[in-house]
Amino acid sequence: MNVLSYILLFTLLGGALSALAASLFLLVPERGREVLLPHLISFATGALLGAALLALLPHAVGEIGVDQVHKIGLAVLAGILVFFLLEKMVLWRHCHADDCVTHGPEQHHRDKSAASMILVGDGIHNLLDGILIAGAFLTDIHLGVVTAVAVIAHEIPQEVGDLAVLLKSGMSRARALWLNLLASITSVAGGVLAYFWLVASEDLLPYVLAVAASSFLYVAVADLIPGLHRRVDARTSVQQVLLIIAGVLVIYYSHATLH
Repeated sequence: MNVLSYILLFTLLGGALSALAASLFLLVPERGREVLLPHLISFATGALLGAALLALLPHAVGEIGVDQVHKIGLAVLAGILVFFLLEKMVLWRHCHADDCVTHGPEQHHRDKSAASMILVGDGIHNLLDGILIAGAFLTDIHLGVVTAVAVIAHEIPQEVGDLAVLLKSGMSRARALWLNLLASITSVAGGVLAYFWLVASEDLLPYVLAVAASSFLYVAVADLIPGLHRRVDARTSVQQVLLIIAGVLVIYYSHATLH
């Protein structure tokens, strides 16, 4: 397979597979979702942190050279600030439970405008995910696979939350599933656009990897971890730590094994 084929396959998996898996997850009784979702979120936190710190950033530094490492630091900082601003505009949002938090005024959650904002935000999010996956594959096939795994780990619980809110807005099940799938496969468009753009601008690859790392770090630290802190009992805390470690180890061993 050539690089473009890998990008098409894994951006499709990252978008469509996550949306379809979330659709099947909604078949689980609500009580079962309440039990399983926090575990998925803990695992996703570890996968995102592992991919950012153990795979993406080392490759970015390796591509640009240690003497230019400060430029990677600036790119990570710029990425975090951009995601902060997008979140302020409610264009970079994440739903991981039936009471989706779009990081905007709470009344937006209770009317139909929440569904529109979720679809717009999800489309933008997945488009960027596709760009980041493409950048990883253009750097190294193995890095691309690890990056896609981290994206999928995070996308499944997010898509469950998205679907739940779309259904609560009064949308029919078929329409909610279809629109959510369309928003998810924008990752393929992002991957294809990035492929042709980055092939002609290889000097930008280290910075794309740095932005990918900042995306993963932002989602993990600003979105997922605060949600995990809502449950503070000792048993839950131990489970969260173990699942975060499991997510990190999956990325670590995947990266090591593929190499």
